[in-house]
Amino acid sequence: MDLVLIAQGLLNGLLFGGVYSLMAVGLTLIFGVMRVVNFAHGDMMVWGMYLAFLLATRLGLDPYAGFPLCAAALFALGFVVQRRLVNRIIDAPHEMQILLMLGIALVLENGALVVFGPDPRRVKSFLALSTVWLGPLFVDVARLVTFLLAGALTGLLYLFLFRGAACGRPPTIHTGPPSSAQMSGACTRWPSAWARPA
Repeated sequence: MDLVLIAQGLLNGLLFGGVYSLMAVGLTLIFGVMRVVNFAHGDMMVWGMYLAFLLATRLGLDPYAGFPLCAAALFALGFVVQRRLVNRIIDAPHEMQILLMLGIALVLENGALVVFGPDPRRVKSFLALSTVWLGPLFVDVARLVTFLLAGALTGLLYLFLFRGAACGRPPTIHTGPPSSAQMSGACTRWPSAWARPA
């Protein structure tokens, strides 16, 4: 049994796990806190990746450098979806939310197929071939940057939920029905609109 190989596998798993944990945090926020069944979550991520692809191929912008632009664009899309569509059916039965979010997911998915086609696309980053050696172990710099970015975004989300204030109170003051949250004095309109894109 090669201990170096096992340690390398554990290190790679840790770096990949950081990225998966960020996706899990987003799903937990949407399903657990906001109680909205969002089937378009993955499709919005796909559009963010295609936007990074366009910035890289058309403007020559590295995907890691274009991440803030992609994140801002997808944040705006999520904000519009929340304010214009989801808020209209937020008090409706969950079946209505499922139908709405499935419809949005189908539009986004098929729109990506029409615009970009079914073939996978690849973008090369200057970080893709960069490695850092830690004794006998190596760390892929691209994965390390992604891991650190995922940790930073999770920390910022924690600060927003538990330390920040929206409408004068922390947005986690109430996770029950919006009507009872409003009776307790919590603002329900803006926190959900800000949390959806996050």
